[in-house]
Amino acid sequence: MLAKLFDLFSAQRAPAGYRPGVTLELLRRNLGIHRFHLAETGRAEFDLGATGLRVQVSERTQAQLLMHLVMTEFRLQVPAFEQGNVHFDLHHTGSLKRTGIRCRYRSGDRTLFEAVSKRLLGDARLSAALMPLDFKHLSIEYALNGWTVTLEHMGGSEVVNRMPAFRRYVKFSSEQKVLLEHTLTALQRVLLAR
Repeated sequence: MLAKLFDLFSAQRAPAGYRPGVTLELLRRNLGIHRFHLAETGRAEFDLGATGLRVQVSERTQAQLLMHLVMTEFRLQVPAFEQGNVHFDLHHTGSLKRTGIRCRYRSGDRTLFEAVSKRLLGDARLSAALMPLDFKHLSIEYALNGWTVTLEHMGGSEVVNRMPAFRRYVKFSSEQKVLLEHTLTALQRVLLAR
């Protein structure tokens, strides 16, 4: 109950010391993105790599006692040909070492979930990109406007501590940048397939 009250209180206001847009600017420099358009405070759009894949990115804060985290969420919109709605997550399997990728059903049409998860898990290029990708959360949702892929990577985030005072940006390595591009491109290709 105390955790729920803390979440409710922290959701109503931004953490002390949060600077909207600063983490996005650090991410832009880190990824070397030139066509990076700020849509509004804490949100931007950019074209990823040579494919010209249009990606939205937004900051998400998580307050803790004397610190807060600013994570970046990458969002990809893909047109859909399926009927229905579904929401599921992809995650790594294995407790100490990654052994594979698994889809976890959240809600919606179970038949659509089974068909799409079979396509995703059966794609060798997607698996090759996802296995070494250091992501925290990968959610896929289908509604009337199409597929929405939301990916939160471990890089591209900022840790802000008040006591002792410090800020640390967690960079994307060059390998992780390439894997992110390959993952999003493969997800778009697989979700567009009929």
